[in-house]
Amino acid sequence: MQHSFSYEKKKVIQALRYHFIQRNEIRVLIVMVNVFALISAVLLWLKKIRPEPFLLGSFIWLMLMATFWYILPVSIYKKAQTFRDSFIIDFRDDEVRLENERGYVLWPWTKFSRFFESPHFFHLYFDSKSFFIVPKEGMGEEFRHELRGLLNSKIGR
Repeated sequence: MQHSFSYEKKKVIQALRYHFIQRNEIRVLIVMVNVFALISAVLLWLKKIRPEPFLLGSFIWLMLMATFWYILPVSIYKKAQTFRDSFIIDFRDDEVRLENERGYVLWPWTKFSRFFESPHFFHLYFDSKSFFIVPKEGMGEEFRHELRGLLNSKIGR
C-alpha cells in the first residue's frame, strides 16, 4: 500500500492541536483550570470572593488555550522541515518505508507504540511524544479502510 503526499499548513497545525489535546496531562490541566474558573465564577456571583480570583482563572484559561491552540502548533510547524517536504510512504507487511528526495527510512511495525485517526491524518506514534502524521488527502475510501485494518492489526490503539 503506497501513498504519495505533501503537507498543507492549516491541516498540519490542526493535527498538532489534536496531538496536544490527546495528551493526558494536558487534558487534566484543562479540566483543572476550567473547574477553578467555574468555582471562582460561582463564588464571585455569590459574593464570597472578590473579582481577582475569577479574573486570574479567566486569564489562566485564556493563556492555556492560546498556548495549546495557537502558539505551540505554529512554533512546531515553523521549526520542522518535515512539513515542507513531499513523501512517498509504503505500508508493507513487515515494515513502513518513508522516502523523499533526500533518502528513505524503514520502520519495523514494532517501532510504533500506537496510532489514532484525526479528521485529516493518521497519527503514528513511536512513543508518547514522537510521532509521524500521514495525510488522508489523496487516499480513496477503500485505501483508508485497508490502512485502518493494517494499522489495527500491526499497531493497535
